[in-house]
Amino acid sequence: MNYNKEFWDKYAEENEEKYNEEFAKFTKDLATSLRCTSVLEIGCGTGIDLRMFPESFQIHGVDLNDHALDIAKEKLPIADFKKASITELPFEDSSIDFVFTHGLMNYLDDATLEKGISEIHRVAGKYIMNCEKFEETEKQIDENQKFRNMQSRWQNYNVRFVSNVDMHEDIEPGKPRFTLLKKL
Repeated sequence: MNYNKEFWDKYAEENEEKYNEEFAKFTKDLATSLRCTSVLEIGCGTGIDLRMFPESFQIHGVDLNDHALDIAKEKLPIADFKKASITELPFEDSSIDFVFTHGLMNYLDDATLEKGISEIHRVAGKYIMNCEKFEETEKQIDENQKFRNMQSRWQNYNVRFVSNVDMHEDIEPGKPRFTLLKKL
């Protein structure tokens, strides 16, 4: 996996300006309605998607970017933020009720993506959510990103598809594909 520190430091700074309250609220409301009590965002950046979760949740976030994690810890001190890769998540098997990604999978090479999916499945206790830029047939967007088809990536795992639709533009203007899975 290639990691460009300069790119991700800049991304962390810009991420704060991209705060989408509707998406954060949607994620919190979804996890709450599914009776989850712990949440993990992989590739959490500055933690903007986790800020609406109540203190009653066990809130976790992992990212590789130290600068983004410093901002996340400052903005959401009740959460447990760790420096970790999607390929080696520092959590026990089935220990997190609700595990999600938001725009992360588009930045991963295929080998990292496959190992990451396996790790997500390992640590998820109840539900998995991916919100990623979508194309039925995966293809490059630019030098850093690739459209993903997360439904096809989860076919060989013991999960049930709850939803696999484009997000409504009022919640996420980029209309990424919303894939929600129940771990069986």
